[in-house]
Amino acid sequence: MSAPFEERSGVVPCGTPWGRWYQTLEEVFIEVQVPPGTRAKDICCSLQSQHIALSVRGQDVLQGKLFDSTVTDEGTWTLEDRKLIQIVLMKTNRDAGNCWTSLLENEYAADPWVQDQMQRKLTLERFQKENPGFDFSGAEISGNYSKGGPDFSSLEK
Repeated sequence: MSAPFEERSGVVPCGTPWGRWYQTLEEVFIEVQVPPGTRAKDICCSLQSQHIALSVRGQDVLQGKLFDSTVTDEGTWTLEDRKLIQIVLMKTNRDAGNCWTSLLENEYAADPWVQDQMQRKLTLERFQKENPGFDFSGAEISGNYSKGGPDFSSLEK
């Protein structure tokens, strides 16, 4: 069995003061570095459809309105090795044209080059999903890939 597309092709991370975030067609991943030895009871995390709040040992780390909506019931967080919080949010809008340009509204924006790379990756991921028999993991994309790339749905099969 082959690995999912994002595992074979890598991620396009956007660095932040507290860690990084990245995305796939369906999910947004947030990785927050915390002091070694942090325990789950030290963490307060609230995941809502359009809002996130995270504090560690009473200190606010991340709080605000998300760039776009998420499926509330599908959001999870885990503490890994007592030094990294991994948050996974399921996007409500899961098409390649929905490339988040920032994690929060007006905060933690990806720079233009990273945004471009994120959009390319989501477009390739879309092509992989539409063509499951092909391996796009080493593919390069150029041309019209903004808003999810070209629409081939009107072509005859």
